[in-house]
Amino acid sequence: MSTSKTLNMLEGLVKDSSFKWLLGKQSSFDEEIEEMGRSPSAGTNWIPELSPVANVVVRRCSKILGVSANDLRDSFKQEASESLKQPSLFARNFLEYCCFRALSLSVGVTGHLADKKFRRLTFDMMVVWEVPAVASQALLSVEEDATVSLEAFSRIAPAVPIIADVIICENLFGMLTSSAGGRLHFSVYDKYLCGLERAIKKMRTQSESSLLSGVRPKKEKILEIDGTVTTQPVLEHVGMSTWPGRLILTDHSLYFEALKVVSYDKPKRYDLSEDLKQIVKPELTGPWGTRLFDKAVSYKSISLSEPAVMEFPELKGHTRRDYWLAVIREVLYVHRYINKYKITGLARDEALSKAVLGIIRVQAIQELSLTNSMCYENLLPFNLCDQLPGGDLILETLAEMSTSREVHRSNRPKDTAGTLQSSASDMVSQLGSVFGGSSPRSRTSEKTSSLVVGEVVVGDVNPLERAVKESRKNYEKVVLAQETVNGVKMEGIDTNLAVMKELMLPVMETWNLVLSLLNWDDPMKSTVFCLFSSLIIWKGWLVYVFALASLFSAIFMVLTRCFSRGKLMVELKVTAPPPMSTMEQLLAVQNGISELEQNIQDGNIVLLKFRALLFSLFPQASEKFAVAMVVAAIMLAFVPGRYLLLVVFVELFTRYSPPRRASTERLIRRLREWWFSIPAAPVILQHDDKNETKKKK
Repeated sequence: MSTSKTLNMLEGLVKDSSFKWLLGKQSSFDEEIEEMGRSPSAGTNWIPELSPVANVVVRRCSKILGVSANDLRDSFKQEASESLKQPSLFARNFLEYCCFRALSLSVGVTGHLADKKFRRLTFDMMVVWEVPAVASQALLSVEEDATVSLEAFSRIAPAVPIIADVIICENLFGMLTSSAGGRLHFSVYDKYLCGLERAIKKMRTQSESSLLSGVRPKKEKILEIDGTVTTQPVLEHVGMSTWPGRLILTDHSLYFEALKVVSYDKPKRYDLSEDLKQIVKPELTGPWGTRLFDKAVSYKSISLSEPAVMEFPELKGHTRRDYWLAVIREVLYVHRYINKYKITGLARDEALSKAVLGIIRVQAIQELSLTNSMCYENLLPFNLCDQLPGGDLILETLAEMSTSREVHRSNRPKDTAGTLQSSASDMVSQLGSVFGGSSPRSRTSEKTSSLVVGEVVVGDVNPLERAVKESRKNYEKVVLAQETVNGVKMEGIDTNLAVMKELMLPVMETWNLVLSLLNWDDPMKSTVFCLFSSLIIWKGWLVYVFALASLFSAIFMVLTRCFSRGKLMVELKVTAPPPMSTMEQLLAVQNGISELEQNIQDGNIVLLKFRALLFSLFPQASEKFAVAMVVAAIMLAFVPGRYLLLVVFVELFTRYSPPRRASTERLIRRLREWWFSIPAAPVILQHDDKNETKKKK
């Protein structure tokens, strides 16, 4: 009866024009639904719980898998948990199950990205994912120019590791939809996948010199080469000399082949895999050692006596430099991740493959020229984890998942070795002889034992996705906070000093009150404060005073939050200083430098006098100083701490009280005279012979 009902529904969809308003115009979905209606096996390939377009996608998946849609439904009901089979969730979860199974087979075919049917299928999976159930068909208007949301892209795309990665999926979607209002069009998506195919072919056909092949270990895979075109050279700066040449990046190292008169020199190797405290950062270069042009990358490690600087000349901007900086760091960061979490075996290959696929995606996005300015780090997973708050937690989760998969593989019987997974290492193995890999094994005979594809779980969010979402929430808070920071940055020394003075006003008022008490301007207040503070120190209540201060601060913040809810933040009002001319600003800078120099000189004199006391250059003063230190040591050793603190407090606080003011002034005068009588230790300036030699050169 259900079969006849399905046939009647299909006949109605085909014969009646009511389906035309659903699709808006004739589309690929419309054509396939008509074909399904004419097919004698329509009853076995139609799932009543799914929308018509979802049935079309399931039918395509069933053809790839070689089983009927009903058989897929029976398989899903056997393998899925009860929570995935709830009526409200069944349609979408079953659709994901069919899509992921079909994709796990499709990506095993070398060159699948070149197949337009595969590109169309993956896009249609995302389109249908938004309206999988039969109840949602009235809300759907599927046309040839249908678009995809971020949520649908994030669920389907990571199932094919070359297309997207869980960590960078949102950034990739934002890049692809930068000019489309947050919805992905098939034209852009198709160009992106074609760009991936071209990037793979380019990486597969990378050539190397005979000198490099003799130095590069076979396990290293060439990822990128630059400097082969004379109009876009790469310059290596070593000391005062500059050499053009060719730069090669592998998944373990960076190589530079200097161009001599007629041939390339032996490659220099800069390691990225070992823990050599490497620092890769942007650098300024220029003629004769000047720092003028921001177009270079600096590589520094403990194995080099001086940093290696690679310059990427171009007329406008520093796009080449930014790209190379990002991809070099990606290789460096993936090896830091491997070394930190001690990743080995197949899990290590998958980590390296994740970095390689990230670089391929960046190359594909470069070809699209979607935006003028492009942040390459946002499309590279290990670069992004280095920037995101909680990125270390993402890497920790990734390491745990890799380790668990490795244990699962080792404990699994050989006859059930097949899993519903598409790993990054499988994708990279399709890049051919340059990567030293072979085509992945055929998956047609594999038996499904899990509802997982790569890093995506059917109907659920895996730990990596949770970690990424949590990190992105924190990142949004950081971005909002950084916007406020950028908004309050002031220009000009005088303006910033005025802001600081206003912020420090409560502290300065408190300090002035303390000075007033110390100077005994009001003897009554000073006496009460002295007695009360002495009682606290005597009783040992000082810890409780600090605890109460922290408690009152917390209560103040809570009350402020409660009473100011819904109100705008109170702005700090600062009186702007009068504008300064250029000459006045230069004089202010000069005076500030002079004061800084004077303070540094005074600090050096104090240190030199203590050096003179320590080495007894002035014996009489050294003896008095030594006696004072012995007395202080005895008191610290035998007098209880709170009593000693009480004595010091009373001594310092009553120093300027009316009875002691005259004696204090005499004591300070004697101490000052004693200090001025101490000579400073001698200093001799010596010039470095190495610097003189470099200057002569």
